[in-house]
Amino acid sequence: MSSKEIIRDPSHAGSWYTASKLQLNSQLEGWLNEVKKPVKCIGPQSEGQTIADLPIDGGRVIIAPHAGYAYSGPAAAWAYKSWDVSKAKRVFLLGPSHHHYLSKAALSRCTHYGTPLGNLPVDRDATAELYKAGLFEWMSQSIDEDEHSLEMHLPYIFKMLSKQFGNDPSNFPLLVPIMVGNTSAATEKALGKLLAPYLADPTTAFVISSDFAHWGSRFRYTYYRPTPGGAGQMLSASAKVKDRAIHESIKEVDFECMGACESGSHEKWLDVLEDTGNTVCGRHPIGVIMSAIEELRAGDQGANQGAGQFRFVRYERSSEVKKVGESSVSYASAVAVV
Repeated sequence: MSSKEIIRDPSHAGSWYTASKLQLNSQLEGWLNEVKKPVKCIGPQSEGQTIADLPIDGGRVIIAPHAGYAYSGPAAAWAYKSWDVSKAKRVFLLGPSHHHYLSKAALSRCTHYGTPLGNLPVDRDATAELYKAGLFEWMSQSIDEDEHSLEMHLPYIFKMLSKQFGNDPSNFPLLVPIMVGNTSAATEKALGKLLAPYLADPTTAFVISSDFAHWGSRFRYTYYRPTPGGAGQMLSASAKVKDRAIHESIKEVDFECMGACESGSHEKWLDVLEDTGNTVCGRHPIGVIMSAIEELRAGDQGANQGAGQFRFVRYERSSEVKKVGESSVSYASAVAVV
């Protein structure tokens, strides 16, 4: 493998988030400071639970959004404030592919991922080893830099690692970025099985990148339930809603998906997405980590049955839709102790 330094440019800095190191650091610090303990869990299965201390001991796996920071930065802070990297030597970052079609997953040839805060070193040995499994392709640097789902997490990752390991990135855990494509259930299970040994390693942390519902005609998703728990339908552009507010239906569907995620069942996750058509853009990365968790739980004669139970700690939306012509994107943050 070449020793030449290849740095992925933070191509969305200056548009999706500030390119100013000082301003970015201040924003991240401010959003993190707004997360106060104790944290009350909000998911369908975790509601009523309280997290007393942050970060959560053993909370090595998080789900967090990846929209522009003006929209999702505050919500993502709830996941990152919960994230335990105290023992980390490696950080896996899984995000969906929005622009490049692939049926499996892709790895980066870059040696570093750049951020306005500094460069994150990539674990080239781990990516080379993963590639041997036959489930990956190498993504070009242009494809890598076009994708925002990975990049939007890099400043937060840098920030949290600097808090734990100091300001010198050479002392940071190494990054393993993975772009997950339009994977089948079988491929998600295969990727999960491959990643399960890393998940079992207490020195490995995970970040799963996903927004939740993208609602509106511009997303080609206008699913609506007139009554709670009732049958849903896609609204036409001329539809007039006379029953409950559209945003209440959006929230109900999002929370069904969050409940399936908290259940720990990959099958339930796939079923609720099929039933509702919910446009969770990180459905495949979430499916991969849920498969890895199932694989981990199945090992050691079921000794790890409680491992990887996701708990959602924050839910926000870009707006509350009241009319068919409006749109919104949902942002949810969750943490799992492994």
